[in-house]
Amino acid sequence: QVQLVESGGGLVQAGGSLRLSCAASGILFSIYTVGWYRQAPGKQRELVAAMTTGGSTNAADSVKGRFTISRDNAKSTVYLQMGSLKPEDTAVYYCNVHRTTLPAYDLWGQGTQVTVSS
Repeated sequence: QVQLVESGGGLVQAGGSLRLSCAASGILFSIYTVGWYRQAPGKQRELVAAMTTGGSTNAADSVKGRFTISRDNAKSTVYLQMGSLKPEDTAVYYCNVHRTTLPAYDLWGQGTQVTVSS
């Protein structure tokens, strides 16, 4: 079965920390770029952080210095360590794997809710 299974979401207070995990199955995980996206109610889905097959990363300016993306190819898992959480981080967070090399490939997780209270 080809899928991404997320875990680690929940409710935290402002200033707290949370770690999201996303386990992939049914794909050769190591050949894909991985990323985390988020979507708040009434807003567009936006990139939070991404990592290429070579380990290069990029992140949204709003989370730089607070969030860290990592991957474990042996476990086919991508992580998002979130610290110094703010109420504006509240959103549904989605895991993604993709490749831009043709033919393109794109796979999304089901989403997990992260709520940061004031």
